[in-house]
Amino acid sequence: MEFKKVRWPSKGELWGLTIAVITASIILAIFTGVIDTIFYRLVHLILP
Repeated sequence: MEFKKVRWPSKGELWGLTIAVITASIILAIFTGVIDTIFYRLVHLILP
């Protein structure tokens, strides 16, 4: 079976990867929010 060939992550690896994904998601959300705010203000300066 294929499941016998799979190397499942340890609990420590799983927590580390989970924290990495959550951190990356938060950073991406903040970056997207900042870019959105910049473009919003820029458009409202050009088109009052």
